[in-house]
Amino acid sequence: MTEHLLARPRFVDERIAHWARATPDAEAVSYLGRTFTWSQWDDRVRRNAGGLQALGVGRGDVVAFLDKNHPGCVETSLGAGSLGAANAIINFRLAGDEIDYAVNDSGATVLFVGTELVPTIEKVRDRLTSVRTVIEVTPEGVTADGEPDAYEAWLAAATPVSRPDDVTEDDVCLVMYSSGTTGRPKGVMLSHRNMVSHTVNAHDGWGFEPGDKSMVSMPLFHVGGSSYVLFGIHDGVPSVMTRDPDGASLAGAIMAGANRTFLVPAVLAQVLDSGEDAVRLFGALKTYTYGAAPMPPPLLRAAMKAWPDTDFIQVYGLTEVAGVATHLMPEEHRTAESDGHPERLVSAGRPVPDMEVKVVDPATQDEVGTGQPGEIWMRSPQVFVGYLGKPEATAEVMTDDGWFRTGDMGRVDAGGYVFVEDRLKDMIISGGENIYSPEVERVLSEHPAVAEVAVIGVPDDRWGESVKAVVALKEGASATEADIVEFCRDQLARYKCPRSVDVVLALPRNPTGKILKRELRKPFWEGRERQV
Repeated sequence: MTEHLLARPRFVDERIAHWARATPDAEAVSYLGRTFTWSQWDDRVRRNAGGLQALGVGRGDVVAFLDKNHPGCVETSLGAGSLGAANAIINFRLAGDEIDYAVNDSGATVLFVGTELVPTIEKVRDRLTSVRTVIEVTPEGVTADGEPDAYEAWLAAATPVSRPDDVTEDDVCLVMYSSGTTGRPKGVMLSHRNMVSHTVNAHDGWGFEPGDKSMVSMPLFHVGGSSYVLFGIHDGVPSVMTRDPDGASLAGAIMAGANRTFLVPAVLAQVLDSGEDAVRLFGALKTYTYGAAPMPPPLLRAAMKAWPDTDFIQVYGLTEVAGVATHLMPEEHRTAESDGHPERLVSAGRPVPDMEVKVVDPATQDEVGTGQPGEIWMRSPQVFVGYLGKPEATAEVMTDDGWFRTGDMGRVDAGGYVFVEDRLKDMIISGGENIYSPEVERVLSEHPAVAEVAVIGVPDDRWGESVKAVVALKEGASATEADIVEFCRDQLARYKCPRSVDVVLALPRNPTGKILKRELRKPFWEGRERQV
């Protein structure tokens, strides 16, 4: 029996304690030359909890972690969670005023901060109104003098504690600030029940095998990092954590034995462009799970050809559902075309267990028929508790009977495959016709000169909006606006084709790799009454 099929845990820290008892001396995690066994890692989690408790942290409180990937962040999530408190993981790529907003919004009383971020925190320290204690964390765990850093010294001095009896599955254990594309980020509150449900449900159809190692490279401030790391902990296999998702770090992790991972599609493109040695090295991966951004069909085909023995899994989800909501499994990648359903390679797959999905008319909120477009709604034990301190914003996306309104437009075909067509707010309405930008983007991504593309709606005095394509060309390639528009007209209805094309060096993206269409649209909509 594979370990992920064992009895379902109730709390996020439960499995690390299980492996500390079952396989105490086995490798649990490695990071920048340091390795901890299960008994050592569990002890660190218990000491983290004890240290937080000594600082006055208890049930319902929040602490914050600001650093690049570091095992201490996972230890804090599990340690704080075991007390009924939550770890708010702050995006280390934010500017100073954005960091103090997130820390203050979380209400964190304790802030762990990586050495590289200390100068940023020093500049805004007087604005961190709730923070009572700041603990510095170094990548190697030691100072320049070779002494334990503040975090390691704090852990060593702490008394390990166990989970108090009053902690419940519905206590919030993690606060993830949604990347969003408009306005300030919102703190997504995720409970033990949400996180454990995700670990169990998103594990359906695949599992680690003896000898496997899980590469944790997605930023832990992203749900794709903090949710993914729990899979290895759940199954009791070693995790190889990288500080950054750069090429050298990923290569080092693979050479250290990591053979299963979750990364954004852009990484595959970089590897394929890096030469035969890089392609050969990545062939050691047994599973490559991708998501968080669209995978252009030409890139997916090239990746499947380059790594025929690698299992590809596409996932679609949101922070508000603790990560994965639907997945397209390896066999479906391999057989989509031979089974007569090539379109399913661009689907998001089918819902994971315990995940209800329906598509509704966003105006009437009535469920639409099979294959009809509408807003995607979800209901599951994975659905978040709410937005921290923002009950009105929570009410806008949650129905009284537990459905979460994703804000994503899409459809579900007769086989139950979910197709995510667009963000509701990004849908282009031209002359009364709804135009879903991914459909246009998929066509344009096939153009031999196009490296990446984003399709947006811009003001049009006659049609309300018209379609604009913003493209970055491949190195050394050239294409005119007329070439690109004509290429589109050969494959799409005329009203869906771009009326204009802008060529840029690169598309703007947020820290998780999502294209910021807001930034592309902004110059065209400034000063207008309606903003898209």
